[in-house]
Amino acid sequence: MSERTVTIASRTGLHARPAALFVKAAADQGVPVKIRVGDGKPVPAASMLAVLSLGAQKGTEVTLEADGPGADEALDSLAALLARDLDAEEPTDA
Repeated sequence: MSERTVTIASRTGLHARPAALFVKAAADQGVPVKIRVGDGKPVPAASMLAVLSLGAQKGTEVTLEADGPGADEALDSLAALLARDLDAEEPTDA
């Protein structure tokens, strides 16, 4: 199983718009991805309710997990997304 640990960079944490962008990106990956805070229980990264339930704030370290072909690429992509301040970026699909 591959893992990546990343610090949430968005000002509002993993809430509202950043969470929606993350969940969509996770759903678009070819492999199921899970996310957890610390030693907490991993939840499906493609579930908005599950991601919001983490309560991840700016500066929170989260761990992404995936297994199978394409897992490393999926985790690299999602970790890079979480490392950006998604609140500061203009929406691309208006």
